[in-house]
Amino acid sequence: MESLRMIENWPVDTAAAAVVRADGTTAGTHGPAGHRFPLASVTKPLAAYAALVAVEEGAVELDEPAGPAGSTVRHLLAHTSGLAFDEHRAMAEPGTRRLYSNAGFDVLGDHIAKATDIPFADYLREAVLEPLGMTATDLPGSPAKDGVSTVSDLVRFAAELQAPQLLSPETVAEATSVAFPGLTGILPGYGHQRPNDWGLGFEIRDGKSPHWTGASSSPRTYGHFGQSGTFLWVDPAAGAACVALTDRAFGPWAIEVWPALTDAVLAELS
Repeated sequence: MESLRMIENWPVDTAAAAVVRADGTTAGTHGPAGHRFPLASVTKPLAAYAALVAVEEGAVELDEPAGPAGSTVRHLLAHTSGLAFDEHRAMAEPGTRRLYSNAGFDVLGDHIAKATDIPFADYLREAVLEPLGMTATDLPGSPAKDGVSTVSDLVRFAAELQAPQLLSPETVAEATSVAFPGLTGILPGYGHQRPNDWGLGFEIRDGKSPHWTGASSSPRTYGHFGQSGTFLWVDPAAGAACVALTDRAFGPWAIEVWPALTDAVLAELS
């Protein structure tokens, strides 16, 4: 895809990107697809997927208690547990505000590890990474932010999201639809959003502005970006997903170039 060549002009040392169609075929790749990048918060969708496998296996339930008093697995996945960003401290009653929380994903990982008697990184590998052939991906630390992967591996995950094999389509549809509608909150890097819609581990684009996807992205677009200069989105209306990984921390440069790439990709697909 010609649009992916835009990453050559990004102010980064190393970048790789790919577009994956809904049928699982790769529409295009550019850059070193096998280069391993820190994912930062693009780790969260992978961790969430493992959590949802645990739900379907019966190891945990979405509405069982987890985290602070009154919080559930569902609250942790949807950033509505009330936990602070990086502290195990309750800032709000569960279900009342969208407080983006790394701590919540750490609690989630611990909860699943205890329920399955398997360290969370091992559970992620066995439940998601190995079945999808994501051999270059691992989780050496926090399920919120410490994943390492390649564009080639995330292409496999993007294909899975669009045509699920590890989860039922109904579970993926629920995870990528708004949980706890109407809640306001801050989208990191983009300020206060009313509403600040999320699914279960996936951010939902809806009508958010400003946003890291494109002006032409459909409201149903979902995914995640990471502070290490990474993103993955799936646009069901376009029937495609896009992954971009870089080695430069998120900042004004990304706010400028990411939406332009997304709009160019969507234009080329259409």
